[in-house]
Amino acid sequence: MLKKSQRRLTKLTTKILRGVIRKKGKKPRQRPPSPLPLPPPQLQPTTETGMASSSTSPFLFPPTESSVVPDPSTFFSPHLLSAPLPTNSFFQNFVLKNGDQPEYIHPYLIKSADSSLDLCYPSRFSTSGFIYQTFVPDLAISSGEGNGQRHVVSSFDDLSVTVDLPPSLRFFLVRGSPFVTCSTLCPSQIKISTVHAFTSVVSSNESSTKHRFQLSNGQTYLCYSSAPLRLSQTEGNVLVSSDDRFSGVVRVAVLVDPIHESVLDRFSTCYPVSGSANIGRPFSLEYRWEKKGWGGDLLLLAHPLHLRLLKRRSGGGVTVLENFKYSSIDGDLVGVAGDSWVLKTDPISITWHSIGGVREEGHEEIISSLVKDVDGLDSTTPIATPSSYFYGKAIARAARFAVIAEEVGFTDVIPKVRSVLKSSITPWLDGTFHVNGFHHENKWGGIITKQGSIDSGADFGFGIYNDHHYHLGYFLYAAAVLSKIDHAWGRKYKPQVYSMVADIMNLSKKPTSRYARLRCFDLWKLHSWAGGLTEFADGRNQESTSEAVNAYYSAGLLGLSYGDTHLLSTASTLASLEILSAEMWWHVKPSSGEGGIMYEEDFGRENRFIGVLWANKRDSGLWFAPPDWRECRLGIQVLPLLPVTEVLFRDVGFLESAVKWAESVLGRDGVGEGWKGFLYALEGVYDREDALEKTRELKGFDDGNSASNLLWWLHSRRGSVVGDLPEKEGTGDAFWRSKSWFSHYCH
Repeated sequence: MLKKSQRRLTKLTTKILRGVIRKKGKKPRQRPPSPLPLPPPQLQPTTETGMASSSTSPFLFPPTESSVVPDPSTFFSPHLLSAPLPTNSFFQNFVLKNGDQPEYIHPYLIKSADSSLDLCYPSRFSTSGFIYQTFVPDLAISSGEGNGQRHVVSSFDDLSVTVDLPPSLRFFLVRGSPFVTCSTLCPSQIKISTVHAFTSVVSSNESSTKHRFQLSNGQTYLCYSSAPLRLSQTEGNVLVSSDDRFSGVVRVAVLVDPIHESVLDRFSTCYPVSGSANIGRPFSLEYRWEKKGWGGDLLLLAHPLHLRLLKRRSGGGVTVLENFKYSSIDGDLVGVAGDSWVLKTDPISITWHSIGGVREEGHEEIISSLVKDVDGLDSTTPIATPSSYFYGKAIARAARFAVIAEEVGFTDVIPKVRSVLKSSITPWLDGTFHVNGFHHENKWGGIITKQGSIDSGADFGFGIYNDHHYHLGYFLYAAAVLSKIDHAWGRKYKPQVYSMVADIMNLSKKPTSRYARLRCFDLWKLHSWAGGLTEFADGRNQESTSEAVNAYYSAGLLGLSYGDTHLLSTASTLASLEILSAEMWWHVKPSSGEGGIMYEEDFGRENRFIGVLWANKRDSGLWFAPPDWRECRLGIQVLPLLPVTEVLFRDVGFLESAVKWAESVLGRDGVGEGWKGFLYALEGVYDREDALEKTRELKGFDDGNSASNLLWWLHSRRGSVVGDLPEKEGTGDAFWRSKSWFSHYCH
């Protein structure tokens, strides 16, 4: 049975979210010894314009000029430069360095170079260690007037990016579109070329508005135009329009299967130019596209997780075309006809304590461990590292002691934990942590660290916007706990805390915002990216899904602590989507699931976790470890160990398979005790007693983990419980948006 306090907390969380519904409507992670906290600083009184004042406008950390962030003016249209810019977007390669690395805009790899836009319908290659897609410029589209000018990003949003090739062409690159759509900015000649050869070029109608291209590599492309496009083959691999004054729209699509042609014909005249993704009701995401042309609904492609979430909603004004499929590295992309989609994700409960409660017989052992762990904290000795990542882990580790103590009814240690947290977190928020600290950078719009402003490699690239959700997630967890157990501190530093939230969870689209919109979370892929302002041939990447979940979970706890139902709802929704994405793409299952068999047989046999997942690649290696260090691959997808971890790992069959897979390497020399702890944690889901015996023999723990935390986890294993929320029609977000601090900062 749940303890009374736990039952009350669970009921409170559910009531809050139900109230939301009702009211309207690379980085080598080396683990140093656990650091110690800083001495209490001399806090300065706040003023109307001081660090803690936010009555009229959102708080900003002190401004800084970074010497390492790239200049965004090279590729962005001037009218975009006055607002925050994306730093982990699906088109990031288009605006870094020379802008000539490809990006995967499903189902095509797209590259802009030499005054042309190149597209590739990629082939997928797989080994036991990695899966990737190669870029080959199957078709290149240009105006024939290019003079070597760089492309310009003239607009972007959640679901698309618009790229101009001066002086004549504009491309609407919409994610999931089977067509690449080009519009003329002024009358121009159209030039289409290939690195292969055109073996056949046929005008498919008398008006010359549809053409069929057959290439020497076996591919067939269909080309649609809004006006007659009379193409002549000047060379074996170049087509040029005979009229150098063409004006209109050209759409190109690869014909994967002859039976697709009638579908492409039907939807060729109506095209999307932009798209928005809106988080409104809890656990719901709506896509809407702006369209032009004529002919009715839009045709777009859904990846496997889209399909899973779409199918939870009956009707909805969309039609799934089950037989219209394109391949992708993320699984089959399936056609969906409709102008808007509504995706329904799993409801989850953001809880302070374990979902099922701690077994009474485990209290004594946990309390004994808490006494030792908290005794090891010292509020007079500074934390040993200035690193924003490791410092964040240290304060989140300490914060766990207070929450565990509260759950098992041993509050004696909480005052010391509170003292340690105050002395450790506050210097980062009031500017007295002089060796490092948070600052606001205005070129791209966001928080960077002092060290990161002068060294792109410092803080694992935090200064160039890498891993923001990882680092800030730990700070948000510690701040959530401290604001819970020290209301005065929580009120005083609420502006700074919400500024950290805004850096990764800003929902605003307004140009007056001071932060990029959802800096890390990809509203089309439905998970977060890291990478920041670094050019990668395979696009954005993410290693640790569990640290991404921690970021949104911790923001949800802040919502609980501050009574901010909007923040709680948004954070819960993002955490749920991140979890589903981890299950689908990072957790490698040898048998078919809801999304079908995601990975090839050889890869599925050798792997249970992806190491680093890229936009265009799956890698079994980690940034800090080779593929055969399986215990690291498991651990980096588990840490930090929290109540939400239970929801992330609810598939017990997969857990058993993953633990056995990782156990096979524990005899290797040099396996860290900290990594073993995470393996034993997962084993404890289905074999608690064996995991407890192994845990008691551990001689060390990850620097963000502890004996108390592992014992808390193992003594609370009694099956997964995922909270349910009722679905009600006619609900909206006006109530919980109107008075929330999250709205103040992020809308």
